[in-house]
Amino acid sequence: MREIGDYGAERFDPDLIAGRPEVRRVGGARPMKKILILDTGREWGGGTNSLLELLKRINRRRFDITVLFYEDVRMGDGPSIGDVVGSLGLPFLLKGRRPVPGWAKAAKEAARIATWWNRPLRSRAVFAVDFRWKIRPDADAIAKILREGRFDLLYMNNQPSTNLEGILAAHAAGIPSIQHSRIETELNAYEVNAVNRLVTRMICVSDGVKETFVSQGVAAEKCTVVYNGIDGQVSPKIPADEIRRKWRIPADQIVIGTVGSLIKRKRVGDFLKILALVSDGGKRRITGVIIGDGPEKRRLLEEAKRQGVDGICRFTGFQGEALSFINAMDVFVLPTEREGFPRVLLEAMLMAKPVVASRVAGPEQLIADGETGFLVPVGKTERFAAEIDRLAVDPGLRGRMGARARTMVVSQYSIERYVEGVERVFQEVLGE
Repeated sequence: MREIGDYGAERFDPDLIAGRPEVRRVGGARPMKKILILDTGREWGGGTNSLLELLKRINRRRFDITVLFYEDVRMGDGPSIGDVVGSLGLPFLLKGRRPVPGWAKAAKEAARIATWWNRPLRSRAVFAVDFRWKIRPDADAIAKILREGRFDLLYMNNQPSTNLEGILAAHAAGIPSIQHSRIETELNAYEVNAVNRLVTRMICVSDGVKETFVSQGVAAEKCTVVYNGIDGQVSPKIPADEIRRKWRIPADQIVIGTVGSLIKRKRVGDFLKILALVSDGGKRRITGVIIGDGPEKRRLLEEAKRQGVDGICRFTGFQGEALSFINAMDVFVLPTEREGFPRVLLEAMLMAKPVVASRVAGPEQLIADGETGFLVPVGKTERFAAEIDRLAVDPGLRGRMGARARTMVVSQYSIERYVEGVERVFQEVLGE
């Protein structure tokens, strides 16, 4: 792992990634193309896992990959992202984050106070401050890395709002860029314009994500849909009964669970309300399991007490082997308010679990309502509870839905199709 500084690229050593021959050929093949992978995220989530699955399988005879992260996040108590990337034999650069200067904090607070009456104006004012102290300088730093590393392409793994510095950097360095958008999100006018003018291609993980961006003004011809995929041969490493014993879940309990970062948009508080309804305040043989960590954890622990489910809900924290935990569940629940194409649903369906999820982009495309699971409007906890109750009392229904879910995932969302789709975009953008 190479650390390049918490702000710019002043200490960036181009020899780390550019010291190999300028033109690399395999036999009589064409020169390999150098691609910088940029991830500005703060957490290890489904998008990170999907990126790592791509890096494991990408054609190294055609693409010369270097990975740049802002943070070297760990998988709970396990390895860090840098460790995993390094184990794949890929160069890993760690950029870090610049501390917010005092003037920027003061300017943002002043902007919020001055524009309290107008939310759009307030957002623009705060964005202007962020652009000056962070986005523009970070773009200059990344552009320097691109130039000195002699990269042919910048690939960004998040969404335009969190990758704006990368978009600007690729333009400044005179190379094409690909934005892999893994979630539906709201863009401001500057970001929409930047995508349309500067991004060469945007990969969207679902039709719903594409529609969200197009509805905001992003040019439809910029967008290509490539669904996330999963390895159909993967299996749980820890037996379900071992998971249940470790977390003191009796064998006769129906387990409903969810997996994800404990952040507001995941609406894990709704999961606790749903658990309270389904369990009838803990009177029924139902246990809830929440796998993940994040800034909302303390509030959620308090909410569990308020809902009276603290005794029947297990908070496991981040688990590197989430698939084994999902396999120990009877019903998977995703009450999120916003998604792209959640990898965790692919994992739940691969484990033949019926899913009850919010009717939002991603889940709406993955789940055949009434066949492989149920779709419920966001925030309708009583509807969630009703559908979960149908599954809890009917093991035959759970089995039929789970089997159909597994068949759908294996046949339609293979990891090979995902990797081929991304590589095809690489080739088109690079003119190969």
